[in-house]
Amino acid sequence: MNRRRFIGQTAAGLAAALGDWRRVFAAGTKDAGVGRPWKGWTRGELQAHFIYTGRAESTFLIFPDGTTMLVDSGDYDVPQRVLMQTPVLPNRSRGAGEWIARYVQRANPFGNKVDYMMLTHWHADHAGCETSYSRREERDGDDWFVSGFAETCDFIDFGKAFDRCWPDLNDPFPLKDRACREVSQISRMYRYLERHKGLKVEKFRVGARDQVVLLKDPGAFPDFQVCNICGNGKILMRDGSIRNLYEGIFTPNHATGWRNENGMSCGMILSYGAFRLYMAGDFQDFWQRADGSRFEVEDALGEQLDQVDVAKVNHHGSASMTETLVRALAAKVWVSCIFAKHCNDLGTLRRLSSRKLYPGERVICPTAFPAERMKAANAEGLHDVAPESLDCGHVVLNVPAGGRDYTVSYLTARDESMTVRSVMHFKSHPSSARAAVAERRGVW
Repeated sequence: MNRRRFIGQTAAGLAAALGDWRRVFAAGTKDAGVGRPWKGWTRGELQAHFIYTGRAESTFLIFPDGTTMLVDSGDYDVPQRVLMQTPVLPNRSRGAGEWIARYVQRANPFGNKVDYMMLTHWHADHAGCETSYSRREERDGDDWFVSGFAETCDFIDFGKAFDRCWPDLNDPFPLKDRACREVSQISRMYRYLERHKGLKVEKFRVGARDQVVLLKDPGAFPDFQVCNICGNGKILMRDGSIRNLYEGIFTPNHATGWRNENGMSCGMILSYGAFRLYMAGDFQDFWQRADGSRFEVEDALGEQLDQVDVAKVNHHGSASMTETLVRALAAKVWVSCIFAKHCNDLGTLRRLSSRKLYPGERVICPTAFPAERMKAANAEGLHDVAPESLDCGHVVLNVPAGGRDYTVSYLTARDESMTVRSVMHFKSHPSSARAAVAERRGVW
C-alpha cells in the first residue's frame, strides 16, 4: 500500500482492511517521495512547515498564490536541559533563529523575502530572549542579543508584522520581564526593525478575515481564507461578536502582577476549499472563579469552533487541549511542536486519543517524541503517535488545490538535506459531515 488514506472509515473497518493500526503508519514510509529531497512548493498548494530545532517553535506558511508567513521564531535553552532535553538539531553551531532562517530560505520560493511575520505571544520559545542567544553585540548604542526572531531577521526580510499588543505593553495588563527578559528582547527587536528596516508592526485583529490575505495574486484562489479566531485574551464568537475572556478578572493585584501570557496567544483558522487547519500559539490558561470552579480559556474557544482536518496542538501538548476543545476540533491529524521532554504529556495524549471525545482514527505527529515517552504511551494503549517522531523531524503539511486531500510528511532535521522520511496521505472531512456538525453546533 503506497498511499495512506483516511476516508471516514471506522476503527473496525480500518482494522479489517489493514489488520493492524501500525501498518497504517508503516505505509507512510513506502511513498514514492521517501528518501528524496522535499519536492518544494507548487502554485496552488497550501503548505505549513512545522520546523524543528530542539530550542524553539516556528511555523512557515506558504499560501496558494505564494504569499508567505513565518509564525514565531524562538530560542529557549530549557532549564536543566540535561534532564529535559530533546536533541538540538542540526547542531549547536548556530542559534535556533539562524537554523529557522536557513530552513525558510530552502522552502521559500522567494528566497529571503517573506511577506508576513507574526509573534503569537511574548514567550522566549516563540520569540527569543536575553539568556539564550548566539552572540551579544551593540546596536543603536544598546545591547543586542542575537536570539530567536531577532536572529532570523538578520537573514530574512519581512514585509509586515503582526503582534497581539505592540506598541501598547499595558494591553490588557502590564507586560513585565521574567528571568529570561523576553519583553526587553522583543521590544528592542521591534524598535530596531521599525527604525532600520521600515517594518510595520500591526496589531492582530481578532475576528478579521481581511488582515492576513493573499498578496501575490489576490483574486486567484477565492476558496482560501485566514480567519483570526483569538488573540490578546479575546476570541471570536459564532455570532461574529468578540468576547474578552479576561474581562472582570483583573483585580488591583492582577493589574500589577503577572498573568499567563499563553492565554494571550494569537490563533487562526486557515480554510482552503474542503480543508481546514487550526493553529494558535500556546493558547492555554485557567483560573479559579469566585465559587471555586475552574475556568479554562481553551473550553471557551472550543465552544465556538467546529471540526478541522489538521490542528496544531496548543502549548506543545503540555497540560493543554481540554476535552471541550479536542471534541470540537476532532482533527484527523494533530501536530505538536516540541522542544523538551515534558511536552506531549500523557494527560494531553489521552485526550487527543480519546474515541469517547470523537470517533474515528487520528494521527498525533510531534516533531519529536522520546523513546521512553513512546513506551509509556503504548503501555496505556495510546498507539496514535507517529513512530517517525522517535527520530526528530520537521513536519510538513501540503494541501493541493480544492483541499479535498492532503499529505503530512516527516523531513529529516539532522541535516539540511530536506530528505523525506515518511509521507502520509489523507482525505479531508466531507462537506456533508461538516454540514451536519455545523447544523448541530451552529454555523461558524
